[in-house]
Amino acid sequence: MVEKIQVQGGEIAFDVVGDGPLVVLAHGMGDSRRSYRFVAPALVEAGFRVANVDIRGCGESSATWASYSRGDIAGDLLAVIRHLGGPAVIVGQSISGGAATVAAARAPHDVVGVVELAPFTRAQRFDPVGLIRHARHRKGMTRLATMMLRGSVPAWLRYLDLAIPQKPADWAQEQAGIARHLADPARMAALRAMGQTSPADAGEQLPHVTVPVLVVMGTADPDWADPRAEGEGVIAALRPGIGRLAVIEGAGHYPHVERPGEVVDLAVPFLRSAFSIGTGAADA
Repeated sequence: MVEKIQVQGGEIAFDVVGDGPLVVLAHGMGDSRRSYRFVAPALVEAGFRVANVDIRGCGESSATWASYSRGDIAGDLLAVIRHLGGPAVIVGQSISGGAATVAAARAPHDVVGVVELAPFTRAQRFDPVGLIRHARHRKGMTRLATMMLRGSVPAWLRYLDLAIPQKPADWAQEQAGIARHLADPARMAALRAMGQTSPADAGEQLPHVTVPVLVVMGTADPDWADPRAEGEGVIAALRPGIGRLAVIEGAGHYPHVERPGEVVDLAVPFLRSAFSIGTGAADA
């Protein structure tokens, strides 16, 4: 059952399943909470209460917003946590990985841990050498640029074809659903607006995060010439000892879609540890 809460500027939609400590799932731009269709049931089975969120501009949340920064998305996620009764661990992918960082820095009593999947959490630098040397990265950036310039649904689907090298069994159906969703001009406008945001606001918060962080990268992610190096950069910007990097060989920008079992195997021990640490801190 879909629930909605009112925040400044619109409504945020989500569904909640399971019992136990709260895990909030937040997808990337141009997507919806269906992105976690394989991961959410496994987390429920592992003993967690899972709130799967449509971030602003996406899914069943309001289509039109004044701003789509990571800070804005962080505020929405914190509103969901407070509505449901936290604390929570946030699992965020791509733009929502950065949003999870901001939320954790702002509200460590509400957010006791963060899992970042292929996150855009640091300011990015133009890398002409990487574009020249890495064909997958060059193709990915070209297809994203075409989507941004033209508002092209086919260009976005071509990007996804590259960003998800190992397609799930339901991919044809899922791809058709994404195409229908983005055929709405307001949803495409939200996607393009998110694509224009900078991760700098999240990067500025990395040194202020005090809760455990797990970063998961895929070696075939076209968004970076060197995905492992990007993940290492996120960890290096955190306080010593709170961050851990896991790299999935051959996975693209959506490891939770391509390799959900591996993501769950990484996430569940982290979640249990984070809630144990968070509970201990609260009791102290």
